[in-house]
Amino acid sequence: MIFSPRASVIKNTFWDQVPVWIKPSPWVQEDWDSCLQALEGHFNYVNSVAFSPDNKLVASGSHDSTVRLWDAATGKARGTLEGHSAEVTSVAFPPDGKLVASGSRDRTVRLWDAATGKARGTLEGHSYEVTSVAFSPDGKLVASGSQDRTVRLWDAATGKARGTLKGHSDWVTSVT
Repeated sequence: MIFSPRASVIKNTFWDQVPVWIKPSPWVQEDWDSCLQALEGHFNYVNSVAFSPDNKLVASGSHDSTVRLWDAATGKARGTLEGHSAEVTSVAFPPDGKLVASGSRDRTVRLWDAATGKARGTLEGHSYEVTSVAFSPDGKLVASGSQDRTVRLWDAATGKARGTLKGHSDWVTSVT
């Protein structure tokens, strides 16, 4: 309680019950900070962050060419997913949370096992960087948008290309 912010309702309610030998208390901030925790570990800036559907994991994709998995409750690092040869631009979880997809400037989409961090496949076919990745609501398809002005659809189980959506006049910057 002595480390609670000065404006804390609990601190103000029970301050008279703090033993005299603890007072004066250390300097503390006026109110609670909006930042609950910082996830630190990437060596360059972070381009994309996604929560797993059960809110237990956080995936972050970085300019350092890695994806990191974090325990959402504790902020503890759960693993670093390495394999991209360029910046990771987008990360996403499917509805069941068993995979992580990452898109990269290396023109690929990679699929990872969310529990183990092991690579499950590399999806190749874009001619320019992948800017965004997303799973279909049933988790069976992965969509990837690219600077090559296309959206590609992939089978999430096999990694096989299912189709290419063409017709954009400029980069595809987001898929959902």
